[in-house]
Amino acid sequence: MDELPLVLASTSPYRRELLTRLQLPFAITAPEVDETSRKGERPQDTARRLSVAKATAVAGAYPAALIIGSDQVAVLDGVQLGKPHTNENAFRQLQRMRGRRVVFHTALTLLNSRSGNCQTQVVPFEVKFRHYDDGLIRRYLDKEQPYNCAGSAKSEGLGIVLIEKMSGDDPNTLIGLPLIALVDMLHNEGVDVV
Repeated sequence: MDELPLVLASTSPYRRELLTRLQLPFAITAPEVDETSRKGERPQDTARRLSVAKATAVAGAYPAALIIGSDQVAVLDGVQLGKPHTNENAFRQLQRMRGRRVVFHTALTLLNSRSGNCQTQVVPFEVKFRHYDDGLIRRYLDKEQPYNCAGSAKSEGLGIVLIEKMSGDDPNTLIGLPLIALVDMLHNEGVDVV
């Protein structure tokens, strides 16, 4: 059987950079998906639904490919923290998160658009934030501008100064693409990464 091309259904520069670590060729395409959570939907279910939706949204353009969809939802006290989009929203998020534990639910989907096989997994990652002051938040936001990141803290950048402790199976999960789970899914589809 011929090898299927790999497609990343995401415009996230963070997911693109993570996927390049596997040293596999891949295409990138933007999925047109409404990322609004549904009333009463659990955060991990929102992440799962959106990762599947992103992969299936581009399947028509790639009828014989392995399509990767991913989505992340951050949760504090049962409330979803989305992408802040603005400095003001990011500032408020980071104020609420100081000294607290936030769980990041990152869902990963690998869709074989030829066979219809769809693998999906939600990988949690917990972050304990430091007790920082408003001045540190402002300086961080001025330098990092993490307005397209769920929870406003980029652990792969200066956001690490806000973090006291991290706990999870795969640190790539926090950045937005659980590579350990992806390697397993690719193996299930007959792809030898190395």
